[in-house]
Amino acid sequence: MVIMGIDPGLKATGFGVVQIVPGGRVVPLDAGTIEPKVRDPLEQKLLKIHECLRELIQARRPDVLVLEKLYAHHAHPVTASIMGHARGIICLVCAEEKIPLVEYSVKRVRKAVVGNGNATKEQTRRVVGRILKIDPAGLSLDASDALALALGHASMKRFLT
Repeated sequence: MVIMGIDPGLKATGFGVVQIVPGGRVVPLDAGTIEPKVRDPLEQKLLKIHECLRELIQARRPDVLVLEKLYAHHAHPVTASIMGHARGIICLVCAEEKIPLVEYSVKRVRKAVVGNGNATKEQTRRVVGRILKIDPAGLSLDASDALALALGHASMKRFLT
């Protein structure tokens, strides 16, 4: 089973792809960030996310895409609106490519992967690196969050031993 995790954002959309092999072992396949140009208008940023994500899905052919649920904080209402644009594009690509989509909250994923729903991004990156046997310093926080989404889904669905 191939699982792709996506941590949505307009500045950086993190992605991480893992494969669950027989015996429940997890193998990292890909991770990184899609980073639209800061000065580009909104529509160009969304187009970049769309094109890059579509290429990734076509190359990796995930069985499922795991997306971080939208979190809205009353102190930052505009952030939720902006994040919604990126999430909409991600949902659109899933529909176009006929990839099943599941969503989890950050807290639920961090609880499944780190054991603490309130773990920091840095703690999550360290645990993801340990689980996947890769150097966490080579992962952006967005990419490690995306990998955590994929790992969390695998763990919650009992694909991992």
